[in-house]
Amino acid sequence: MRKIIVSEMLSVDGFFAGPKGELDWHLVDVEFNEYAIDMLNNADMLLFGRITYDLMASYWPTSAGLEDDPIVAGKMNSLAKIVFSKNMKKADWNQTKVLHEINEDEIRKMKEMPGKDILLLGSGTIVTAFAELELIDEYRLIISPIVLGKGKSLFAGLHKKLNFKLLKTKTMNSGNVVMYYQQA
Repeated sequence: MRKIIVSEMLSVDGFFAGPKGELDWHLVDVEFNEYAIDMLNNADMLLFGRITYDLMASYWPTSAGLEDDPIVAGKMNSLAKIVFSKNMKKADWNQTKVLHEINEDEIRKMKEMPGKDILLLGSGTIVTAFAELELIDEYRLIISPIVLGKGKSLFAGLHKKLNFKLLKTKTMNSGNVVMYYQQA
């Protein structure tokens, strides 16, 4: 059975983006890219909300994205993608399907299909919705050594308590710490 894995960089004070959605504080280096490549190698589908999709689609297919990290760009551009958006009519980034709502039964069927992991990147609203429906099999929370003071909380609007079991941790030389959790 395929797993849905959330991978999210967070500040020490728990924000996944700055107050206006800024990600300029993300600490990305060679070691982080190795983590990303390994994760992408074990996946065959990416899930996004519209805001994250727009951000990713505006970077990875461009010459800047391809030059900055050709391996990650190649993976991001070639994997199947689903963007959840109530208003988006069509998506231009290759291999992208637009879904206008989260259908729990459809997602569960997708998990039962043969294939590799499904990655949910960014997309706080979608992470919260999937968490509410208990569709997430693993959370990879990357704590970056920065305090933002204010920003967007990953689980804003969550209506239930989530208990996690720590599976393992990975400390990077940059100070990023990846904590691997599953729901307890």
